Amino acid sequence: GIDHVEVLKGPKAALFGRGEPGGAVNLVTKRPQFLSGGEVKATYGSWEQVRLEADVQTVLGSKEDVGLRLVGFYEDAESFRDTVETEKVGFYPSLSWEFSEDTRMTYELEYTEQKIPFDRGVIAIDGKLGIQPIETFVGDPSGDRINTDVVGHQLEISHKLNDDWNLLLGAGLRDTTFEGNALETNFEGRQTVFIDPDQTLLSRFKRYRDFETDYLVLRGELAGEFETGSISHRIIIGGDYDKFENDQVILRYRPAYFSSDTDISDLDLSQYLVIDILNPDYSPVADVELSDNLDRLETQEAWGFYIQDQIDITDKLQVRFGGRVDKFEQQIDNRLNDPVTTTSQDDTRFSPQLGAVYLLDDSLSFYATYGEGFRQLTGSDYAGNPFEPNQSESVEVGVKADLTSMFDNLRGDVTLSAFNIEQSNILVFDSSEEASDGFFLTPAGKARSRGVELDINAEFKNGVSLWMSYAYIDAESTNHAEDANFVAAIEAGDPLINVPENQLSIQLSKSLSISDMPVRLGSGLLYVDERLGQTGTDFYLPSYTTVRAFAQIEPAENLLVRAEVDNVFDKEHYTNSFAEVWVEPGAPRRFRISAAYRF
Repeated sequence: GIDHVEVLKGPKAALFGRGEPGGAVNLVTKRPQFLSGGEVKATYGSWEQVRLEADVQTVLGSKEDVGLRLVGFYEDAESFRDTVETEKVGFYPSLSWEFSEDTRMTYELEYTEQKIPFDRGVIAIDGKLGIQPIETFVGDPSGDRINTDVVGHQLEISHKLNDDWNLLLGAGLRDTTFEGNALETNFEGRQTVFIDPDQTLLSRFKRYRDFETDYLVLRGELAGEFETGSISHRIIIGGDYDKFENDQVILRYRPAYFSSDTDISDLDLSQYLVIDILNPDYSPVADVELSDNLDRLETQEAWGFYIQDQIDITDKLQVRFGGRVDKFEQQIDNRLNDPVTTTSQDDTRFSPQLGAVYLLDDSLSFYATYGEGFRQLTGSDYAGNPFEPNQSESVEVGVKADLTSMFDNLRGDVTLSAFNIEQSNILVFDSSEEASDGFFLTPAGKARSRGVELDINAEFKNGVSLWMSYAYIDAESTNHAEDANFVAAIEAGDPLINVPENQLSIQLSKSLSISDMPVRLGSGLLYVDERLGQTGTDFYLPSYTTVRAFAQIEPAENLLVRAEVDNVFDKEHYTNSFAEVWVEPGAPRRFRISAAYRF
């Protein structure tokens, strides 16, 4: 039910929101627009992908004061990964009722159901990728489907008090379930990864997950404008309450560890849930007994109050200042213990936000933002104690050029920015002896990310459009910590996992007309630099460049046909990883063709 995604950067980010590092992302949902019509769309793609979508809306009531919108989709697809199949269904109806010219109420329902295999990717053997084919799935196709169901409700009431002030009230409730089995690759250090010296017989462990989360949020916001003398103010005052319950149960079977000098002929390989990565056999695995690994209920409650004032000091200088006070309570009930043990914590935090924009002229502006924030972390350490919140501090400065004001034949803008973000209480894996029975976390990490971003969005009058985004990021740990998964130390100055130093994305398109038929042709390029693939090691994922191309035509007034090819040159690449044994391969060349009819 997402209509579009807004990415607010530069001056807009400085004068809107809570000063999130790198900007703010706003997901705009599809709501009634008080008109009749809609669109149906069908897509067919590589690996038997079939996707059907519908978006229909109408106006109800004798006064046409009720708008109804129905959005839904169904998708079924295979994958370049052997035996992997996915199925997704979504339904997102919404209803808006205009009580008067000044008051509107909107209700939105979210229902999503998906069945997706739990896929940990491929393995880099001794740090080398490409030995295991990217197509080889090392899970269990007969039992590794994770069922995820989401049911959400959102109610919003907006009321215009007068020409200067508006009131917004909202409530949301969301229930999510995540349940299923998975066979996963063992970690080095604590378990044996490969059974044989040739490193082809992979040992696995089994986990069953049964998670359910309930999230309730209530909010109210008052926005208005006023003047104090010659100074204009745009102020937002609001408060919110949210309650989050996270019920988690994990059962696990983990094979016994054995040393490298063990004679494997003495082992019962069925108990190691072995699969050959070069010649996989997807026959059912041994029926192993799962034991309790995690059983807890976590409850978080938070109350927040915020205020923001955007002030036009002069025609050229705008400043924003504000802050947010949050009070939170957290309780964790560990049901593995008999009797059940409970740990809790509560705290109150203040997070200031500052921003300023200076307009040099109609085409050039400079901005700066400063913000502090915190985020309550879920889960607990090995002893069941909750974690202190993750804390952050960010600074960003930049310049934005309005191309529309600078050139007659060009629309768009260019933004250049530099940023520095520091975080503390980043969770790392606990290497203590007490935590050796499972994968527990401890808040021992600090990190810093600093860099430069360049964004270009330009549309020429001849129908050519250019979109480009480049980022240079220096992300590193700033203190010593231990990672127990890999029995490795994280030193100050070590790079952060999965963060490329350089990343570039470009898209160029051309709109034209052929025999009075609108046509659009385009191509895009994505470059991702090498990046650390496993914490505390020298294992890096290689850099890669992929190219995509698309073409769309409008053969009739209400019909749009589009064809896309991703990874045109079929470049083998790897998008991210958690460790050498869990590496996510990128998809090879793939195509999609879609037809959309508007009515």
